[in-house]
Amino acid sequence: MSDSIHSAIVASTSPAGRPIWLLEGKRTAYAFGLDRFGCLQHMYWGPRLRAASDYGEPGPALERFAHERVEGVSQEEYPAWGDIKYLEPCLKVAFADGVRSVVLRYAKAAILTDGEAPELVITLADEHYPLLVDLHYRLWREHDLIERFAVMRNTGDAPIRLEQTLSALWHLPLDETYRLRTLGGRWGGEFQISEVSVPLGKQIIESRRGITSAHANPWFGIDRNGSASETHGDVWFGALAYSGNWKIVVERNAYGQTMVAGGIHDFDHTWKLDAGESFTTPSFVAGFTAEGYGDASRLLHRYQLDVVMPRSTASTLLPVLYNSWYVTEFDVNFENQAAAARKAADLGVELFVMDDGWFGVRDDDTSGLGDWSVDKRKFPAGLTPLIEYVNSLGMEFGIWVEPEMVNVQSDLYARHPDWIYYFPTRPRSESRNQLVLNFGRADVQAFVLSFMHELLSNHKIRFVKWDMNRSFSEPGYPDAEDGREREVWVRHVQGLYRIFAELREAHPEVMFESCSSGGGRVDLGILRYVEDFWMSDNVDPLDNLLMYEGYSMAYAPKAKMMWVNDAFHWTNRSPSLTFRFHQAMTGALGVGANLLRWNAEEMAEAREHIATYKRIRPIVQHGSLYRLASLRQGDWAAFQYVSADATETVVLVFLHASRYGASRRWLRLQGLAPDAQYRIEGAETVLSGAALMARGVQIELRGDLQSTLLHLKRL
Repeated sequence: MSDSIHSAIVASTSPAGRPIWLLEGKRTAYAFGLDRFGCLQHMYWGPRLRAASDYGEPGPALERFAHERVEGVSQEEYPAWGDIKYLEPCLKVAFADGVRSVVLRYAKAAILTDGEAPELVITLADEHYPLLVDLHYRLWREHDLIERFAVMRNTGDAPIRLEQTLSALWHLPLDETYRLRTLGGRWGGEFQISEVSVPLGKQIIESRRGITSAHANPWFGIDRNGSASETHGDVWFGALAYSGNWKIVVERNAYGQTMVAGGIHDFDHTWKLDAGESFTTPSFVAGFTAEGYGDASRLLHRYQLDVVMPRSTASTLLPVLYNSWYVTEFDVNFENQAAAARKAADLGVELFVMDDGWFGVRDDDTSGLGDWSVDKRKFPAGLTPLIEYVNSLGMEFGIWVEPEMVNVQSDLYARHPDWIYYFPTRPRSESRNQLVLNFGRADVQAFVLSFMHELLSNHKIRFVKWDMNRSFSEPGYPDAEDGREREVWVRHVQGLYRIFAELREAHPEVMFESCSSGGGRVDLGILRYVEDFWMSDNVDPLDNLLMYEGYSMAYAPKAKMMWVNDAFHWTNRSPSLTFRFHQAMTGALGVGANLLRWNAEEMAEAREHIATYKRIRPIVQHGSLYRLASLRQGDWAAFQYVSADATETVVLVFLHASRYGASRRWLRLQGLAPDAQYRIEGAETVLSGAALMARGVQIELRGDLQSTLLHLKRL
């Protein structure tokens, strides 16, 4: 067996002389090769083994069954629909002559080493038609992750219709039973963790709403028979980097195969691939760990911090933010915003954000969207006096926008009623009194870029809260080129990404937040363009702890924004200010309460909490997260953050309710240096890292909705 090593991507040949490729991370490995039919066959995905020969041979690992061809139940890396195959295909097309079968064979391979990470590119070619498919495997070795995507190329003269274009298919070890973990919910209840034993057949996780959605998130976790915990057990996991319609299909068949395929949803979608054109799928990132769901999360978090998040701010600390929505709602003006800004500055807030109501004729949510000029009734001299006043208080200024939407009662809609998605013979259904602008149109993109460039160029704005408050309906595009009517779902996302890319390039000093009625657009695709996510419109802190546990399965704490609030109409709970601040400190800290109603005692307490957060912020935003206790399993939740060098750790502990007089709990910490000595800030006790991890630290809380914060420093 001959080897050619390129930064942990190994190209080998089997004893039969067929190519094999091996991608080795720090602790994991992924292997596949060519079988005797010229098809790419998966071989292995799991712990890194000692030698290349340990990973086996490419070819059917299954016995022959009646009424099935071995090729039909094989472990193809990227199966296309055609021949005798009945599993979820990654690719389905229709050629110009009406043929709807694809037969892909290996053409060539290349290992690229000049990018951010080594990359293997396998080119497959249809046996008869001018269709090439490039399979990209990007190895993020330090994170034990593989990023996969595919590029379809039409090298002929006639168009090809793409009907299903998934990013990747992942094969799990054969003859096992598995538990699937997913994240879903609804508006106000995002990121709830669901678990199910993988049955025979298909489990489909999806969004068909035009956005990532609050109802399901494009992340999966799978472990052997439900045996994995936070700290132990084999876990395969992955996340799709896409902000539109998507699907992840988990399929188990009677032959012992379990597979996970994912990418752009084929629902109501086709793509016309003209001569000479190419189509690229979104990235699907996945990994394996033998150390439980906690390690799986930390691998994804570190990948996001090191690779995905905008490079200009990935290593900087996000500011403490104040949003004035609950002070005035739509009734904004210089005086009430200035009054709120003075209170926020007194707390030590670093960024003041004015929310909805500053533009057009916007007195409620029925009008004004689309008219992105300053309302001179509310701000006769424009926004500059307010921005300068906020800056004079020592804070940066931020603003709310919702560029993808329009109200029927707006000048924009009166001028361009054709700019929305609609079917000519059907009603234009409104949701939240809004219609969705067609971001696939070049003129709509130009309009949005124009007003955003003007807004950001003429004002010292350092933060934009980009909202998107409704799902799609009637996704018609009457002006679309023939054969491209169903491309709207993808073209909207492409237009959105293009706008963000141009805005970030032209205004590198501006930070962005992704909001979609809360957590409706949280994914690795949009994370390349934004600093944080607004996790949920539900600001109840107890609900937030449960949602945060689910959110943190997939996404880094730094990217989670949640406010300290004082209006909990969701649940009628009245948690203490300390509990509210501690919960909001689990990620990027924001405040959204009506500070004009706070008394001197509340202001003083909040000032102390914000000062504390600023001291621990580097550990929370850039450290490693360990989930020590879960409200899904009892009355306690605990989140620990450890600095990269393990010299400091922060533990945030929450008690839902005391029961039967119990008030104490031992928490065993994680991630510390065993031989180092640590002191809890404000206490004299010194304990070794080994003791803190083996014996733990005793927490005492009594009552309902109680919390505490521990800050430990290495001596």
